[in-house]
Amino acid sequence: MADSTPSARTSDRPVYVIGGGPGGLSIAYALRARGIRAVVLEKSERVGAAWRGHYDRLRLHTTRRLSALPGLPIPRRFGRWVARDDVVRYLEKYAEVHELEVVTGVEVSRVERTPDGTGWLLHATGGRELTGAAIVVATGHNHTPSIPDWPGRDTYGGEFLHAGEYRNPTPYAGRDVLVVGVGNTGAEIAVDLVEGGASRVRLSVRTVPHIVRRSTAGWPAQCTSILVRRLPVALVDRLARPMAKLSVPDLSAQGLPRPDTGLYSRVKEGAIPVLDVGLIDAVREGRVEIVAAVDGFEDDKVVLADGNRVSTDAVIAATGYVRGLEGLVGHLNVLDARGRPAVHGAHASKHAPGIYFQGYANPISGNLREMAIDAEKIARTVMKEGAGTLSRLPA
Repeated sequence: MADSTPSARTSDRPVYVIGGGPGGLSIAYALRARGIRAVVLEKSERVGAAWRGHYDRLRLHTTRRLSALPGLPIPRRFGRWVARDDVVRYLEKYAEVHELEVVTGVEVSRVERTPDGTGWLLHATGGRELTGAAIVVATGHNHTPSIPDWPGRDTYGGEFLHAGEYRNPTPYAGRDVLVVGVGNTGAEIAVDLVEGGASRVRLSVRTVPHIVRRSTAGWPAQCTSILVRRLPVALVDRLARPMAKLSVPDLSAQGLPRPDTGLYSRVKEGAIPVLDVGLIDAVREGRVEIVAAVDGFEDDKVVLADGNRVSTDAVIAATGYVRGLEGLVGHLNVLDARGRPAVHGAHASKHAPGIYFQGYANPISGNLREMAIDAEKIARTVMKEGAGTLSRLPA
C-alpha cells in the first residue's frame, strides 16, 4: 500500500489514524463516509495485528450483533460468540469492503505540532514525516504487556511468560501451571489449561473479582450492562448483589468469596467483571485451585502473600497491559498519571486540539460496541472542528 506524503497546503492534509485494529478501522470508515480522507497507519504488515496474537480459544464475550463496527454486520455464520480467527477475518473484510486507505509496516514514534501550528506532524519509520489536519490515536487498550516488579523475578529459573505469549494448552499437557491474575484472560487461560490436560492448575488471586455469567437463560450479560450503564453507580451495585447470588454459587470455600465492593464501583475503577466461560465449574470441582497473590520468587519457587512457597513447572502472568502512549504523545500533556488518555472519544484535550483517542475505555457494555458509537461521534467532531483544513475525497 502506498505511503502518503505531507502537503504544503493545509487543505490537502488527511486525518491520520494510528492503529489498524477495530478502533482505527471504524473511525477511518466513519470519516470516509463523510467524504474526509483518512489514512490508517499500522505498524504490522496486516490489520487486526493484536487480535491475531491472542490465545487460540478466545471468543468475544459480547454478542455478534452488538459487536459489529459501523457499516458492516458480522456474518451470522460466525455464531453468537465470535471466535478470534473470525474477528480477524471480519476486520480484513471491513477494510476491503469500505476501501479504507491503510498503510502497513509504518510505526509512528512521536506526534507533535507542525511548526506553523496549523496541524500535526507525525514522525514514523523510515524517516517519514507526515502532516495531518487531525490525528486519531487507536493503538489499543492492551498495547504493552505489564509484569509487576516482583522480587527475585530476574533470577527465577522456571518457565515464565506473559499471557500475551500464551497460545494454547498443548505445551502444558501433563504439567503443573500457575496462572497469576484473575481477570478475564487469566480465568480463561486457567480453564483452557485444565481442559487441555495440564496436571495441575492454580490461579493466583490478589483481588477477588466479580464473576458474571456470560449468558443466563439465553440473555447476554452485555444486554443487561447496556441497560444499566447510565444508572447511578450505587443503584447498579445494589441491583447486582441479588442477581449474583441467584446466578453464581458461593465459592468462598474454594477461595473465591463474594467481593465486598460493588460491581459497578469496580467497573468505574477499571475492573471489568469476569465473564464466566467455565471458571465457576472448574473452581467448584477443584480442577482450578485458588491460591494467594504472588509476592515474589525465591530459590526457583513462587512466594505467595500468605507465606506459602509454590513449586511449579510454568508461571503464566495474566497481569494486564499498559497503553504505551508516553513516547508517542506523553509530551503533549494529554495523559493522566497512569499513562491513559485524560480524555477520549469525541473530546480532545485543551492542550492538543485535533488529537483524539479511540478505544481506550473499558466499558461494561462492550469495547467493540462503544468503539462503533465513538467512531461516529469522533468523525462528526473532526468534520466540525476541521472544516477548511481537511483533505476531501474525490466526489
